[in-house]
Amino acid sequence: MGKRKPAFDLGQMSLALGVPETVSSDGALAMLRRQTASAVGAILKGEPRNRFEVAGAVSALTDDEVTKLMLDAYASEAREAHAISFDRMLALVAATGRYDVLKGLLRTIGCDLLVGEEAFLARVGDLEARKRGIEAELKRLKAVIEPREQGEHRK
Repeated sequence: MGKRKPAFDLGQMSLALGVPETVSSDGALAMLRRQTASAVGAILKGEPRNRFEVAGAVSALTDDEVTKLMLDAYASEAREAHAISFDRMLALVAATGRYDVLKGLLRTIGCDLLVGEEAFLARVGDLEARKRGIEAELKRLKAVIEPREQGEHRK
């Protein structure tokens, strides 16, 4: 029997374009625990530091002891009793800088992730779109208003 394919595929993340779909069907997140474990494994596999060093970095961020053995358990798709907690997952992402993995997990529930200056760029885009909308509305309203001489009232 061959090795099981990981539940979280980093290669598929690069194919994810556009707005992520929100979760609505029954069982849509049935694989999320396995995908999260697989994502932890992908983070650890791609990390240049050893797992002891990563565990130390996560421990420092959470101010709670996280060991190499705990990381091993979190990365195992088969060990259902050892799922990583949300705070430790976020600490692992922050400690390793693997925001791409977090982004992939968030897309499974219909969300996306902006990191650092991306948030400013998105805000600028939002403000520019609002500005264009306001300018278009002003243009429409001005087109309706007939030019009048000062003091002339509409009847």
